[in-house]
Amino acid sequence: MSSALGAGGGAIHRWAGPIQVLSMLLLFQLAWLPAVTSDLYAPKAILGTQTGPRLQLSHADLRNSSAVFWEGGVSGGYQTLLLDEDRGWLLVGGKDHIYLLKSDRLDLPTRTIYWPASAEHVEHCRQAGNSLEMDCANFVRVLQPFNKTHVYVCGTGAYHPQCSYIHLGANSEEPVFLLSPTVESGRGKCPFSPREPFTARMTDGELYSGTSVDFMGANAAISRTAVQASSQDYIRTEAYDEHWLNEPEFVGSFSIPDTRSPDDDKVYFFFREKAVEGGQWNKMIHSRVARVCKNDVGGKRSLINRWTTFLKARLVCSIPGPSGMDTLFDELRKTLFSSSDIFVLETKDPQNPTIYGVFTTSSAVFRGSAVCLYSMAAIRAAFNGPFAHKDGPDYRWMEFRDRIPYPRPGTCPSETYDALYRSTRDLPDEVVSFMRQHQLMWEPVIPLMNRPVLTLSNAPYGLRKVVVDRVETDEGPYDVLHLGTDDGRLLKAVSVMKDSWHTEEIILEELTLFQIPSPILSMEMSSKRHQLYIASNQGVVQLGVHRCGRYGQDCPACCLARDPYCSWNGQTCSRTLTTSRRRARRQDVKYGDPWSQCPQPDNESDSVETKVLYGVEGNSTFLECMAKTAQAEIRWTVLNTDPQQNNQQNPGPGQGERQLPHDDDRSHPIKRGLLVQRLEPADQGVYTCTAYEHSYSQVLARYRLHVIPQRNLVSPGRQHHHHHQNHNPIHEPTQPDLGPVVRGGPGSHHYPPARSGWLPKNSPSQAASRSDNDLLLVGSNSLSLDQYCEQLWYREKRRQQKLRSLKLKQESRKARVRRNYAPERSLSSSLRPPLGR
Repeated sequence: MSSALGAGGGAIHRWAGPIQVLSMLLLFQLAWLPAVTSDLYAPKAILGTQTGPRLQLSHADLRNSSAVFWEGGVSGGYQTLLLDEDRGWLLVGGKDHIYLLKSDRLDLPTRTIYWPASAEHVEHCRQAGNSLEMDCANFVRVLQPFNKTHVYVCGTGAYHPQCSYIHLGANSEEPVFLLSPTVESGRGKCPFSPREPFTARMTDGELYSGTSVDFMGANAAISRTAVQASSQDYIRTEAYDEHWLNEPEFVGSFSIPDTRSPDDDKVYFFFREKAVEGGQWNKMIHSRVARVCKNDVGGKRSLINRWTTFLKARLVCSIPGPSGMDTLFDELRKTLFSSSDIFVLETKDPQNPTIYGVFTTSSAVFRGSAVCLYSMAAIRAAFNGPFAHKDGPDYRWMEFRDRIPYPRPGTCPSETYDALYRSTRDLPDEVVSFMRQHQLMWEPVIPLMNRPVLTLSNAPYGLRKVVVDRVETDEGPYDVLHLGTDDGRLLKAVSVMKDSWHTEEIILEELTLFQIPSPILSMEMSSKRHQLYIASNQGVVQLGVHRCGRYGQDCPACCLARDPYCSWNGQTCSRTLTTSRRRARRQDVKYGDPWSQCPQPDNESDSVETKVLYGVEGNSTFLECMAKTAQAEIRWTVLNTDPQQNNQQNPGPGQGERQLPHDDDRSHPIKRGLLVQRLEPADQGVYTCTAYEHSYSQVLARYRLHVIPQRNLVSPGRQHHHHHQNHNPIHEPTQPDLGPVVRGGPGSHHYPPARSGWLPKNSPSQAASRSDNDLLLVGSNSLSLDQYCEQLWYREKRRQQKLRSLKLKQESRKARVRRNYAPERSLSSSLRPPLGR
């Protein structure tokens, strides 16, 4: 790894001053410039080793499927979601409103609480120059479970944060859903601005938050706030001290136990900030992970009401490059509204969850996103490693090598380490003084496998949110990533470990959730119901975690998808159920090899219909064939046949076939098929389109191309003159009836087709035979295309005239019958005797 992976690149500053560092960074960007410039004009996004997502669905496709859209909100701003899987409800925080939805069906009736900011606060907000629509309202930013019956809720309150409680009750069928009339200050719990990134986590009845505590947003703090007569006091980081926090932008926070003793439990904060170790000339942005002890109550004589266990380390997410030059995705992805781009995946061991983070590059030249995976072991190793501090004649950052006081700074007071220290107020003054000056660790946190599990560059969107689901398969567990983007798309991806620790990134799906592009603000996943809930300003979408039936209707397509959720059960591609029998399932996520999973029918290629096409020498023809997925490679083969033998039997697969080269000056394989320009008689033959993916191949289309020699077609000028001298179709109505000239697929060179009204009334085989005979008649009689069209037009005109004359005869006959029938009816009426006589 690069030496820059230390705490703020401390190793670089050992030999380089600010000017040298700027020169290095400039050379780094220039070294990347050629590759980056070429990427900017590429037509597709580069998604690891994949060419693109296997399944792409538009907003209209999702509307017509099982996805459920909730758009019943009043004023938008759906920034916060809270899901209760056990009781089956979903809380949505919006602008001036809180919504209660059923998690099973979002389209069921919605209950709403109206919670606006006071008129006085709205007016003060407007007078401060803020927007009434975008700022001066109560945007709900905090929804945290307080106990079994209440939820703690906070909103911006028009730049006057306020908090309260939502009473839901214990009845899961009919929640109470009432807002408590008690409103308390939200300062230090909720941001003032609806656009400020922040984090909040309720644990053990205490609210841990990372946000600004003033109107201007200049005083940011990581704090613990008392909620309803808490036993512990308010505590926070030191104010206006860049060594503690330097213009942070918070991302997420989580409570993770350290040992079996609850006294060792810690809360971890993820954020990004300006790196103080870079110096005043180098304004680098570093991602951080910080931690505090839950039982920290501050110092006794120093650091009163301040954290005495606060430590932070750098998070690194990079791709190792040549000569130690790494591509650094060194910024935790900041979202404009939402609060979390870190996802903690729970495991069987609660002390060692898996941590996923979304990162972005800081370079103005190269832009990209990445997802990195971290272990708690690596994070704890960084916090148990050496400290960083400033020392030396030029006062630069370096590793602290002096004696570290006891007990080790940052250790929670508990019986695990020393029973003499039961509270942070019992810590020696030496330890507290050390903590005041040493919050930064020297060693960074390196991701697993020293590289991201997913990278995204040169895409029209960036990654914004991440939710991870661990799926059990017969091959072992796979972590499926569900990624929200800044334009309202949802990606589903999986990283597969291959041989020799090589990883393969597979993009399974790309779904366009909203009709109007809108950033994904919040995501929740229900593992119990296998559902995802995605929120943006447009509304909330509910959709399943898998769409197995969309991959295909056969076993090879299901196996090639490599979706851990899906397997072939012998009849359909459906969700993998661990309770079903292994022999009945077909799935290969690691290699995607249908040959090892699916039974192969004999002579599969012979089942593909051979379509007949005709083309004229010197003209162009198009053979249509599209790959079913972006991962498949299309190859064309041709078996040339004798131009004089047009009725050869279909050849066996691979018998005498040759593969068409991609650099041929006349044959051009394109996305929708094969374009053959300037046809020659030697081009006549059987063309086969085959899709290749991994070791599997499948014949998609086969065409038999007949090339009509140019010598059999006379120029229209000469034929027109010859036609007026010898052939006058007006005086030769008994000439043979010419049927349609061409039959075959789209895009080929067509002669004018026959209209359906005067197609021969016989069987399809007879019609096809007649079409072939007519085509040969054109060549043998030396008829030009113009003459052929004129004859067809003349015959159609005569037919229409016959139909009109026949119709007139029928109408006249009907009129004559009516005239003859009416007098007889009148005469019989006059001769009938009157009634009553």
